[in-house]
Amino acid sequence: MFYTTDQNRHGLAHDPFKAIVSPRPIGWIGSKGRDGTLNLAPYSFFNAVSDRPKLVMFSSSGRKDSYRNASETGEFTCNFVSRNLIDKMNMSSAAVAYDVDEFALSGLTPKKGELVDAPYVAQAFAVLECKVTEIIEPKSLNGEPSENVMIFGQVVGIHIDEAILRDGRIDMGLARPVARLGYMDYSESSDVFELFRPKA
Repeated sequence: MFYTTDQNRHGLAHDPFKAIVSPRPIGWIGSKGRDGTLNLAPYSFFNAVSDRPKLVMFSSSGRKDSYRNASETGEFTCNFVSRNLIDKMNMSSAAVAYDVDEFALSGLTPKKGELVDAPYVAQAFAVLECKVTEIIEPKSLNGEPSENVMIFGQVVGIHIDEAILRDGRIDMGLARPVARLGYMDYSESSDVFELFRPKA
């Protein structure tokens, strides 16, 4: 089958776009408002975009609480979503009022960052502390703004639980990272294999 996205006539029960661009890491973003309000929310449009410097990006559909806090304070955290925390991550996705603390709602412990004044999930196996570098409003081919806004952050500090370290590496079989697929589907990446690049 083939279809053009301007008409989006795929004839399927659900739009397959996000299922094709998968698996995607989950950006579990911790932030703090100017008034001290704590926020925790998962984003399925999230990824690392650079290693030197270490940059990550999450994309918010509309100007949600994470965007508001990160844009106002310039800081946020990215929390590693492992299989044992999936239910708590899902709970933190509930659409609640700005003054509702998703850490408390999900039964998680917030900890203040070492280098940023933003909370992170104490139970997470790994955490990235980030400072905002830029915010971009993507545009379509005809120049119209997307409904999304992209927040880029430079990683200034990294927490790792030594329980998931083996032989100087993070053992993904122990960490059991969860990825976002399409629709309401998720996957767990504990079936790990190595594949080395071929030599020219």
